Amino acid sequence: MSDDAASATTVSTGCGKPAADDVEARIGGMQERVHILTGAVCNNNCIFCMEEDREGRYTTNSATTDETVKWITQLNPDTEEVCFTSGEPTTNPSLPRWVKIARDQGIRRISIMTNARALAYEPYLRKLLAAGMGRFYVSIHGHTAKLHEGLTRTPGSFDQTLAGIDNVTKYKPRGIELHTSTVITKRNLPFLGAIYRFLRGHGVDQVVFNVMQANGRANTYFDKIFPPYTEIAAGMKAFLDAEAGEPQAFLVDIPLCTTTALPDFNRGYVEKYAHYEPPTPASEQLISADKLLSRTVTRDDAKAVKVTRSDLDDALRSKRAECAQCRYTGSCEGVWNNYLTRYGWDEFVPVAMATDTGA
Repeated sequence: MSDDAASATTVSTGCGKPAADDVEARIGGMQERVHILTGAVCNNNCIFCMEEDREGRYTTNSATTDETVKWITQLNPDTEEVCFTSGEPTTNPSLPRWVKIARDQGIRRISIMTNARALAYEPYLRKLLAAGMGRFYVSIHGHTAKLHEGLTRTPGSFDQTLAGIDNVTKYKPRGIELHTSTVITKRNLPFLGAIYRFLRGHGVDQVVFNVMQANGRANTYFDKIFPPYTEIAAGMKAFLDAEAGEPQAFLVDIPLCTTTALPDFNRGYVEKYAHYEPPTPASEQLISADKLLSRTVTRDDAKAVKVTRSDLDDALRSKRAECAQCRYTGSCEGVWNNYLTRYGWDEFVPVAMATDTGA
């Protein structure tokens, strides 16, 4: 994943404009999107990045070729979206060509998870747009250089990312979509409102606040950067209560039982996605033997395994017996084990099951 998905899986984070129904219905209606891995190289050094072991993922994430992009898109012609991600996609010189391949295969929406630093160079942005890029998920973690760069640990990254955002905004009249991903930490939690207003002022359509995945560097630096879920939810509520209208701000990857005080409109989810990678002992351990055969694709004598987000996450999250009594049990993916090691279960209170009030 790119650093904007380090909550995440950036995640978009997958938070398209929510319908006016409840969050459970939106989660139930999610369509699976397809991620195409672009590599393991990133030009930021985010303190919360889930890809702490970049060397271990380098071979897998760097296996993508022109032919790979072509057959992945051929396998998924009706997917809602193909998103280029992992590492920082713009560091891969093949990216514009791969975008064009996806477009030529008829993919309706092509997106990228990016820190947007390369998009500060407008000719490069225009090259991506001409190839077929239509949506940008931009990672930005503060409204000032001090806040953002304290988390990316990369001097100069704020100005470049902001210039990239401003360049994308110029092309919104052509139908280009611009979302941002801000990973919530102890450092930026007090500034949610300021970050939101700053980004909307620069033309961002949707501001997504991602809660960290408690893995990789987020686990290494947990005590320094990871606030409790209930504090995050309280901070989000305070921001929303103070904001006029219906803010285009969404909180994702947090157990729903901790966010009941928030409007359903502003409670999001992390997208349901899949990617393809060469079979390895690690990937094959993620997938049960009875599913492995149906998940294995053979192409020109080479094999690839379809890996979903739930494959990656399920072994790292837990539920307890009380969770079965919660109205959100069917929608909730559980709590990160590394989070529970630090904070325990006390803040998670099952929500009463919905009752049918119809006549």
